[in-house]
Amino acid sequence: MDEFDPAPTTDTARNRWQTGADTFSRIYDVVLGTTSLTDYTELASLADCSPNAAKKHLDRLVDMGIVRRDDESRPMRYKRNEGYLEWQDASRIATDLTVDEIIDRVAALEARRAEYEREFETTDPASVSVFDHDGHAAVHERMNAISDWQGVIREIRLYELARQLSQNDGHLIPA
Repeated sequence: MDEFDPAPTTDTARNRWQTGADTFSRIYDVVLGTTSLTDYTELASLADCSPNAAKKHLDRLVDMGIVRRDDESRPMRYKRNEGYLEWQDASRIATDLTVDEIIDRVAALEARRAEYEREFETTDPASVSVFDHDGHAAVHERMNAISDWQGVIREIRLYELARQLSQNDGHLIPA
């Protein structure tokens, strides 16, 4: 039975890239994996390209709204645009589900959110301390619950965006 290697080596990734992916695709792949501002020279190294090529493609991705740039830093630093990723996820949901299915999902998610709000007596998961209980198991259980609660809030946001996209042929109504 073949074993799955969840983290291929950099050499494996470079070999895959060298056999078919152009520089733009490699930069795109690398920056979408970047959650914090990162120097373009480091992104170039990870994408196995020159710093000049990386900066050119990163600036193109900024223009497209896929990437954010810190204009104050030297050298320039970039990271993925979380809003773009959310829009992409919402677009997938809008394509895969009907408006009624989306509305049903939001109702179920809102019920779960309400349960968490009652359990923790707050509407903000960030205000809950996980360390208010004795014992590793209790702390771990609270951490899992808060993580799930935060995921529920994100899903509500995504499904609401998907509903707007579905009901308006892909165009959002200004809030």
